[in-house]
Amino acid sequence: MLFPFLSDSFARKRHRIPNSRIPLNALQRAKVISPTVTPITSPRATATRERELGTKMDETTAFRQRDRRPEALGSLSVLPDETICVLLEYLPPRDIAHLACVSSVMYILCNEEPLWMSLCLRRAKGPFDYKGSWKNTTLHLEGVTQDDDRKPLHFDGFNSLYLYKRFYRCNASLDGFSFDDGNVERRRDISLDEFSKEYDAKKPVLLSGLADSWPASKTWTIDHLSEKYGEVPFRISQRSPNKISMKFKDYISYMKTQRDEDPLYVFDDRFGEAAPELLKDYSVPYLFQEDWFEILDKENRPPYRWLIVGPERSGASWHVDPALTSAWNTLLCGRKRWALYPPGKVPLGVTVHVNEDDGDVSIDTPSSLQWWLDYYPLLADEDKPIECTLLAGETIYVPSGWWHCILNLEPTVAVTQNFVNKENFGFVCLDMAPGYQHKGVCRAGLLALDDENSEEMEEEKTHGEDDSTLSYSDLTRKEKRVRMNGEEETENHEGDANGVSKRYNMWKNGFSYDIDFLSKFLDKERDHYNFPWSMGNSVGQREMRGWLSKLWVLKPELRNLIWKGACIALNAEKWLRCLEEVCNFHNLPSVTEDEKLPVGTGSNPVYLFSDYAVKLFVEGGLEQSMYGLGTELEFYDILCRANSSLKSHIPDVLASGILYFENGSYKVVPWDGKRIPDILTSSNLDFDASMLNSEFPFGIWNKTLLQQRNKGKPPAPDSFGSLSSHVWPYIITQRCKGKIFAQLRDDLTWSDAQNLATFLGQQLRNLHQLPYPPVTRPELLNANEGHEELKIPPEWKVFVDDLCQKKKDVTNRLENWGNPIPKALMNKIDEYIPDEFFVDLLHVFKDTDVGDEIKPCTWIHSDVMDDNIHMEPYADDDSVDGQHNSWRPGHILDFSDLSIGDPIYDLIPIHLDVFRGDTDLFKKLLESYGLPLIRSKSAAADGMRKKVLSPSYRTMCYCILHEDNVLGAMFSIWDEFRTAESWEQVELTVWSFLNSY
Repeated sequence: MLFPFLSDSFARKRHRIPNSRIPLNALQRAKVISPTVTPITSPRATATRERELGTKMDETTAFRQRDRRPEALGSLSVLPDETICVLLEYLPPRDIAHLACVSSVMYILCNEEPLWMSLCLRRAKGPFDYKGSWKNTTLHLEGVTQDDDRKPLHFDGFNSLYLYKRFYRCNASLDGFSFDDGNVERRRDISLDEFSKEYDAKKPVLLSGLADSWPASKTWTIDHLSEKYGEVPFRISQRSPNKISMKFKDYISYMKTQRDEDPLYVFDDRFGEAAPELLKDYSVPYLFQEDWFEILDKENRPPYRWLIVGPERSGASWHVDPALTSAWNTLLCGRKRWALYPPGKVPLGVTVHVNEDDGDVSIDTPSSLQWWLDYYPLLADEDKPIECTLLAGETIYVPSGWWHCILNLEPTVAVTQNFVNKENFGFVCLDMAPGYQHKGVCRAGLLALDDENSEEMEEEKTHGEDDSTLSYSDLTRKEKRVRMNGEEETENHEGDANGVSKRYNMWKNGFSYDIDFLSKFLDKERDHYNFPWSMGNSVGQREMRGWLSKLWVLKPELRNLIWKGACIALNAEKWLRCLEEVCNFHNLPSVTEDEKLPVGTGSNPVYLFSDYAVKLFVEGGLEQSMYGLGTELEFYDILCRANSSLKSHIPDVLASGILYFENGSYKVVPWDGKRIPDILTSSNLDFDASMLNSEFPFGIWNKTLLQQRNKGKPPAPDSFGSLSSHVWPYIITQRCKGKIFAQLRDDLTWSDAQNLATFLGQQLRNLHQLPYPPVTRPELLNANEGHEELKIPPEWKVFVDDLCQKKKDVTNRLENWGNPIPKALMNKIDEYIPDEFFVDLLHVFKDTDVGDEIKPCTWIHSDVMDDNIHMEPYADDDSVDGQHNSWRPGHILDFSDLSIGDPIYDLIPIHLDVFRGDTDLFKKLLESYGLPLIRSKSAAADGMRKKVLSPSYRTMCYCILHEDNVLGAMFSIWDEFRTAESWEQVELTVWSFLNSY
């Protein structure tokens, strides 16, 4: 038997389970009707309830059948049904089939539709087709042919209040539920000035009349949308991380037949792309047209508008809108019940979790229907939320930070948008600041603080919470436990009770949702540039920096507000002070008001003013910063001595040094990269003899050794310790005139783009022909042991070993990026890049008399992307009066991420980021590049050895193993890859043209 501790007559008499695997279609016989429980009004159910309450009843009248649960579940009978149901969700369908055959109760539990819904959504991806039940749909996804002639089994003697309550929620009709109009203020014909003064970022309001002129007010009905857009797939919201979609006609079919507690509903942020005509049916109401995210490029703008279609019982469980944005929601048909709490008042039954490392926020919450049925009745009148019933044609405004929950009382269609304006801008910046405590306070109030800090806030007439996972539901449970204790226990826990009461009062009284107050909870030791970025943030780090930079230029009249937000999110005030100290030391002009915010999207603060560009090295802490600047200075030294024409296209280095804060004042010392600065040697840091004797102690090979030592290990604290908080390397270069390519991408002519491709090919050629320092580190030379007889260059061995290390955690790395890489591709990584790949790649240069012209490795810039290419204006032959009408490339920027490796590596970001997959431009680059892509004189061998000599295959392998999100860029360019079945398909689509170069 599969589980010998589970046994009853069902298993003994009906299913003798051999050791061989049970076929998945054994589940065909398991078609039990909903939960096999007796209605709550039956004597048997009553007995179950009263037994739980400790009431004794006559067994002969209460139970006419034996209770089969203890025997059927064996040792598992000590677990509540809810726990067993949760555990079952972690099993694959085939194991559920085994368990269904073990005992009668397991048969019942294993045929629950909510279980199959969870199993199905965990597996479904892309287009989705509902087959009448979740079990049928799951078996269809598993490729199981079903036999509809088998009848489900039925058992008496099993009663489950948990299953019954869930069954009730799944089948409840809301027609008979009584709801009043609510207590959200209602307004009509309100002016923009009134809205701004009374409601914007302050409190919710229900508005009528805003959609009266919309075509959608007449055409956005279930039937009309189904008729017009029935074949269009829309994205579906559900609890699975996988993204699924359904044709609208299939979704309507599901909507009419489902009996789910938390039904699927259309929640599509790309409905405008799927059905562009829908965008013509409505317009953003005049009250909400200011949206500061609007200045971001389409690909960088976070999701902001959604089409929402859902059946009765569907809805959105308790949440706070992403990035603390505000939102409006207009209902076009049906009725929605809304409940709202002000910022910091976590609803009963909801728990907020904030990750202490990156500040990522997650929320545990019951479904909206379960909350209204199970939690709402427990609330005292004064603790109930603000409520309203939204009717067709009405719009509700939800301010920043407000908790809200929505329940569809009947089938509904709605449209909603989130936005950032001058009223909530500070909160949005705060939510993207590094750290976690401030995020907890924004959502859970002073309950997010420990007791000592919350008392301090109370004394200041302000408010807060506990650790990173406190909730109002925790307090309620504690209060009940205290009340249920006997007198002795109550006396022992008197302090506990007082604490709970105090915390309840903190919840009830609320707190000051004020940006200045909330900013007090920022972690001053954490900095935007060198602490983890939460994957839950609406935009990435680069995009956020670019957004603030654009706002600074486009909204000069609001610079005080933007500066305040930048100080919160970027610690901009701190970096401006550092810049001023560098300028004073080098007698540079002071920055103007226009120039005091870091520019661009780079990962370190960069300032452009007068004729200068100043870069402060911050990212990754002091150790990484020292190696970044040290390698760049070593490279520049080689570049000058080599007299390469590349020098004309790299900004001149004017000065470099170390800025540090000591004894209450800033100090600056020059540093050219050729020694270890005194600030480091005097701080008891351990530098080995090889590093001390290096010409450039923070140069390329010492940097490579550090990366090799850290490879495959969890991120370690900066070995330079506390120095990272007050020591910053910097470099000053000549400012380039013009603009970066990222600002001009959409404005360039085809001729300009071709000139850019030619320029990049020429400069890559110059870069890849530049000599690099020989490997001198003994540890790197020793890594070549065992291969001396093969005469493999040590730098090539180091490069291949690094790739091999990246392969070890490639699956986790790709999953963490969160991009929709098909499961079929994830499962084939080992097949596509077998271990032999690294052996054969290593042996490409075996026994080769390597000449200078075919060195296996070159300098690799690693980051030739749209923000590191500088364009300058010029007047071509068609210009009028000598005015410039074209742009030509002038410089390549930022050499702090240099490495030594296969030159193919530099082609990847250019093709994907600069050219966005344009093959014609890439071929133009290769024409001017003129160097071999595969630099081996080895004769081509058979099998894998021959395969690694294929440029397309090798490049694709580098993309998969890349430390950056290269595959994410690919999948954003080629949508067809989301359903790709093989890596060969991706390789040939993106890189096949390299094979004919």
